[in-house]
Amino acid sequence: MKAARAVLEFLKGSGVKHIFGIPAGSVNAFYDALYEMPEIEPVVTKHEGAASYMAAAYAKYSGRMSVSIGCSGPGGTNLVTGAANAMREHLPVLFLTGAVPVQTMGLNASQELDIAPVFSSVTKYSVIVKEAKNLLPEIIKASQIAISGVPGPVHIAIPIDVQHAEVGNLDIPILQERKPMIPDYETIQAAAMALLQRKDGCILVGQGVRGAVDSLIELAEMLNWPIVTTPQAKGYIPENHPLLVGVFGFAGHEAASALINEGAGQALLIVGSSLGETATNNYNQNLTKGRFTVQLDFDQSVFNRKYEIDIPVLGDIHLSLLMMIEDLRILGLSRESTRPALSEKTFEENESPPRGIEEYNTKNVLLTIQKLLPSTTRYTVDIGEFMSYVIHHMNVLDYDSYNINVHFGAMGIGIGSAIGSKLAEPERPVVCITGDGCFFMHGMEILTAKELGLPILFIVMNNARLGMVYHGHSLQFKRTHPSFEQEAVNIAEMAAAMRIPSFRVNGLDDIHPDMINQLIGYDGPAILEVALVDNNNPPMGDRVKFLSSFGK
Repeated sequence: MKAARAVLEFLKGSGVKHIFGIPAGSVNAFYDALYEMPEIEPVVTKHEGAASYMAAAYAKYSGRMSVSIGCSGPGGTNLVTGAANAMREHLPVLFLTGAVPVQTMGLNASQELDIAPVFSSVTKYSVIVKEAKNLLPEIIKASQIAISGVPGPVHIAIPIDVQHAEVGNLDIPILQERKPMIPDYETIQAAAMALLQRKDGCILVGQGVRGAVDSLIELAEMLNWPIVTTPQAKGYIPENHPLLVGVFGFAGHEAASALINEGAGQALLIVGSSLGETATNNYNQNLTKGRFTVQLDFDQSVFNRKYEIDIPVLGDIHLSLLMMIEDLRILGLSRESTRPALSEKTFEENESPPRGIEEYNTKNVLLTIQKLLPSTTRYTVDIGEFMSYVIHHMNVLDYDSYNINVHFGAMGIGIGSAIGSKLAEPERPVVCITGDGCFFMHGMEILTAKELGLPILFIVMNNARLGMVYHGHSLQFKRTHPSFEQEAVNIAEMAAAMRIPSFRVNGLDDIHPDMINQLIGYDGPAILEVALVDNNNPPMGDRVKFLSSFGK
């Protein structure tokens, strides 16, 4: 058995169903072996960067380690951005890169690069394997590291000759399941007692609450405390829950800011947020000022990083919440006694005015489209001015309904994430909201979706400029450079050249149920191009204020 085949057998036994990447000479031993392994599907992308985004989203929504592969040199460097994003999101992705034969290292071989150090700062583990006998053990070690403790990406560089080397018939182990991080019970007791002793407070929810939303809501209802979410956590708490105030941080809501700055009482419970810039409205000191603070997380490094935390609770968040709920019950608090009345909220406040009156702008376009899509739709949102409108205005109609990567901010990530999400959960409707700038970076991955037969709707907000940059510079410097605007391109015509169904919107009246139903009814992807230059200022003013503070 070749060493590459041994790796693939291990991955197959560990539940890996897809490998995202691009074949090349330095990794073709893997692709040749895949010919005889139908259990693992190679997802051949148009760019390695997009492959890394697909793998990250697949890991997020499948709950399993995923795999991405690239050639030596440029293939590996193209994967680095996705690794950095996976690191920020705590996603277990195994990155495999080729490397030049061991005997040619240091001789300026084609596509030679010492790639392991490049990955070391954006992964939990990165190594090059120079002997075939060590390859499978290193793969097993790296995979275990990827899923253990705080999950995250890992990287193995494999020289061509090592991949092809014979390693005999090996016993192929199975990846061990992640051991839960159990919180310290005395710490849970102290935290529960401290929260109960405060007459009021607020709960700040980050993306770490994923997988524990029901428990979070139960705890919030027991305390009867209002909930604000970070931009990354938009989509976890349904819009009509009576305790939800809104988003705090980038493109957030005034009500959430007012609660943090002027109210929220004596305590703050932080659940699954690392309290970064976009989550804290540019490190707003009012977040913890005068409040007793409890933080739940499985990543010890987030405690006391920027804000002083009175009781840090280290452990898996769903376990911390369950244990805290039980302790509050022991202390006499019940959900029934404090449960707020059923919400009278509707979504009318965000609905558009009657036809013929409303403005053709980003907000109205997005809300009009959302009303015509299934309520269970998951939106993978790219980076651009439209993202701030999504965060601020679009509604949360179902659980886990938004994939927003504002924390790392890689343009084009929404396109690859849509494909990874759809492969992980085929039955869930997926819509990607992207812009022309992101489309020109990774838009050809729509062909990948076509080749895979994935019914994803790609909404392309086409304003022929880098919209977030344009508005940000305009607000900060009162002028913009002409290069921020680009030659207008008809993306629907590009879609026609790729034989992908599309529709071009030039006004709100163009958006109607028949058109939407037709686009989401295909057995493959479709493009809805929105030709719109929106000169309204996006809801990202606090971000501009933060950047402007450095120019004074």
